[in-house]
Order: sequence, then structure tokens, then C-alpha cells
Amino acid sequence: MMISGAEIVIRCLQEEKVDCVFGYPGGSVLHIYDALFKQDQVKHILVRHEQAAVHAADAYSRSSQKVGVALVTSGPGVTNTVTGIATAYMDSIPMVVITGQVPTQYIGQDAFQECDTVGITRPCVKHNFLVKDVKDLAVTIKKAFHIAATGRPGPVVVDIPKDITAQVCEFDYPKTIQMRSYNPVVKGHLGQIKKAVQILQEAKRPIIYTGGGVILSDAADKLTQLARKLDFPVTNTLMGLGGYPATDRQFIGMLGMHGTFEANNAMHYADVILAIGARFDDRVIGNPEHFGTEKRRVIHIDIDPSSISKRVKVDVPIVGNVTDVLDEMLKLLDGGFKIDPEVADWWKQIEEWRGRDSLRYRQSEHIMPQFVVEKLYEVTGGDAFVTSDVGQHQMFAAQYYKFDKPRRWINSGGLGTMGVGLPYGMGVLMANPGAQVACITGEASIQMCIQEMSTCKQYELPIKIINLNNGMLGMVRQWQEMFYSKRYSQSYVTSLPDFVKLAESYGHVGMKIERPEDVEPALRKAFTEHKNDLVFMDFIIDPTANVFPMVAAGKGLTEMILAEDL
Repeated sequence: MMISGAEIVIRCLQEEKVDCVFGYPGGSVLHIYDALFKQDQVKHILVRHEQAAVHAADAYSRSSQKVGVALVTSGPGVTNTVTGIATAYMDSIPMVVITGQVPTQYIGQDAFQECDTVGITRPCVKHNFLVKDVKDLAVTIKKAFHIAATGRPGPVVVDIPKDITAQVCEFDYPKTIQMRSYNPVVKGHLGQIKKAVQILQEAKRPIIYTGGGVILSDAADKLTQLARKLDFPVTNTLMGLGGYPATDRQFIGMLGMHGTFEANNAMHYADVILAIGARFDDRVIGNPEHFGTEKRRVIHIDIDPSSISKRVKVDVPIVGNVTDVLDEMLKLLDGGFKIDPEVADWWKQIEEWRGRDSLRYRQSEHIMPQFVVEKLYEVTGGDAFVTSDVGQHQMFAAQYYKFDKPRRWINSGGLGTMGVGLPYGMGVLMANPGAQVACITGEASIQMCIQEMSTCKQYELPIKIINLNNGMLGMVRQWQEMFYSKRYSQSYVTSLPDFVKLAESYGHVGMKIERPEDVEPALRKAFTEHKNDLVFMDFIIDPTANVFPMVAAGKGLTEMILAEDL
């Protein structure tokens, strides 16, 4: 049957079992939008800014096991997506972004709303395509979904000129795809895995260090089995939270710049590090020279070979899908193993470090942001999807909300993108209808995509916005206080709106909370009486609250600044 390129796009999405697309129409994609109108299998969510479309598609993917999809027009439609694409790229999120392009004959002619989509997005995508023949459209979209979801996941852009969406051809969507130049390794080398298991049995001061790769490969259950079998301490990166139950005895907290005292010390002094789906980035190990002062052996499991020995020398590299590699490790351990008795002494040391209670915070007559997150955890029973923007509130959420399940913590880790929290909440709810979704944000971050409250109204998305309002760019102010002699250059946010009235103007519920004793009642009211409403809770918090522990830039993991030291 002969159908148009626009209809082919929709049929491809249907074949991929895509049930939701986030987008914004424009001239170059009107044929595709017309084809969308004629069917009801693929739902479209109309955002208010293209950046939000990509963020929402990103969170749809993070909170499920599906590939997120966004659809935008050419020119400014494309350029508005770049931040969202780069955000997904840095965190290895599988996503397909379909972009409109001017008609083929106008490409390169500076036509109205033309831009070099392939060139602009090349540095921040896993791959991108420009479709030049309608006969290539179906197989190109198949390749896009395959590339996005396999190997180390990432965003893929498919740029489609308008005339291609109008041309017709037979529809033939391949069931499978093979690409000669793209064959990611899945199974780890058995010899390397055996070597790793032997080293684990010899360890006296071991640590299991895991990142977002555990979440992306759905390996949380395998990780939990392995950790409990070994009885080793476990630490997660910011992106890895939920990969191991935070309430479990073996979990010693997040590590890194704002990690716990016990996690950072254990990571630094460990004699064997089992790194799983993590990349030893600057926010995790601090100064690599300082980190390299201790003699240790490193086992690194990652599907991306370029991430191994990139910043830290690795003794046993294992390239493969985390789930498959851990499965092989568990089989070997089931055959019998013996852990060094000195590991018991290591646990005593860790418990001594843990006794410092490095997340203890001072009480105040004002609302403390840590207290709000703790109460949110209690009210939601630790079972909410928590999205965040970027700043102090992000770190408070990571430190004080105990994630026991994977895919419940949705935040921008690698790029650190302000403004993601609200559209992330939209994506989560589209992927998980009826779920409890809390967006922890700040008065500066929320304003970057605040227009999406209109989208939430249209599609009845009952996100609970927890705005930790300190009247300033909190993390910027903290750095200026600590490292710039309190020169607060442009860190104050003046002329803030009345967030309650603003929320109400969009048709939502607004609350302003100014006293500590009102925090829990407000949260309970939002999640019970207003279960089906978007509620904007404006918590006026202590403006002097800082995030501790903290490893300053250029310092080592053991050079933490603790609240008690100031």
C-alpha cells in the first residue's frame, strides 16, 4: 500500500509501540501532525516550549523501560531542543527526536526556519540522520530506535525535510535491523569476570561503587543479590540512586562532592573497588591525583569501552551489559566463595565513620530544606517518583529522600540543567499514570520552564511542586560564600512572582508555607485532599542553609567540609 512519508512516520511509531509523543507543531512538520490527527494509537502531548518536549520525553524514558519520543519543527524548533538533547546525551538516556526540515531543494539556501540540524546536534547525540529519500524513511527510523536503546543508550535525531513527508511509497518496516558498523558488546569476557571474582575474594577493604548504568540496564535486582551475597558496602553516584535500596544496612550513602563522610572515606581507602555502570567523573572522585595516592585494585564493568580507564587506571576491565555481567558473576559465586575475614574489621571502620552522622543539620526558626525533604519522604512512604531541578534543592533531595527502587529519582546529572523538574514530572506521569510525582525545585529553576504548568492543566497532570524558596541562587550563593569571600555577585533573585497566585492563574492549587510546624500538614493535604490536582507548595526556607558534606573543586574525597567544621 502506498502511503505518505508523514503516515510512514506514524506507522513506524506504532510498530515501535510508542504510545506517547511530546511535541510542538510548525510548518515543516504539519504533514506529520495531520497524520497524527487521523489515528488514535499514538497520543500527542502539546508542550509550551520545545525544550520541555525533549525533557519530558527524556523523563518518560528514565522512569520506564521505553524510548522517549519528541517531535518538533525546523529552525528554532530544533535549536530549542538542543539543551534537552544534550541533557539526555550526558546521562545516556534512550530517546528519538524527530525534527522537521525545510524542503530538500531549499536546504543550504538560508530558507525560512532553516538550520543545519545534523551539524548543530552532532556533538550531543549518539547519532543523527538526514532523510533524503522517502524510501529510506522507515528503515532510518528503525535504525534510530535500535541505536538509541542498545549499547550505551543515548538520543538519536531524525531530520526529515517537509517534501519527504509529502512523497509516497510502500510501507515496509523491518522487524530487525543489522548495522555493520554498530555491534555493541553485550556479554562480558568470562576470563575477565573470573579474574574479578578472584580479586573480590581477596579484598580486605572492598567497596561496590555503582552509577546510572545499573539503572539503565535494569540490573538493580542483580546488584542487590551480588552485594548481599558478598556483604560488601555499597555506594551510589547521584545517577545511581535507587540502584541499591537506600534503607539497607549495606548502603553507605551517595558519594562524591556532596556524598556522606562514610561513603567518601570508604571509596578513598578501599583496596578493591568494584565499579559498575559508573565513570569516575570529577564530581565523584574529586581530584584524580589525590584519589590515586592509595594503592588499590579496580574492577570496572561498563558497556562503553571508552569509559574504562578514562580517568582512573583499571586493573580488570569488563566490557558488557551490566545485567549480563552480574549474572555471570553470581553464577561463579554460587559455585562457592570465601570472603577475607578482615572485611569484618573494614565494616567496623565504616560504622565508625557512619557514626559521625555527616548529614546532621542545624535546626532553625526557619524552615530547613532538609526537613522538607525528610517530611516528603515520610508522607509519600518513600514510594514517590521524585524529579528535581539543579542546585542545592537537588542535593538535598538526593541526600534525604531514601530511594529503595530504581527509576524513581529523575534528575539531570551530567549536564546539570536547570528547568528540567516540571517537564520531567510530566514525562513521568505519562509513563506512570496515577503515580505520586513530586518535583523538588527552587524559585530560580522553576521559572525556566514554568510555562509548562499550562500543559499540566490541559492534560490534568497532578504533579506536586515542592519549591524550596530561599530567594537566591542557592548553590551559586554557597560557592560565593565559601570561595569568593562572600561577594554575592548576581546570586540574588529579586522580583520573584507570587507563586501561589501564579499557580492559581494557571488553574492549579497554590500554597505558601512559612513555618516549620506547617510543613507536614501542607504536604499531607497536597497528597490526600488534592491528590488529583497540581499543587504548587512554596516553602520559604532558611536562606543561609548550605549543602554538607562538600568536597571543594580540586580537593580529594577525604578533604570534605562538614557542617560541624564551620
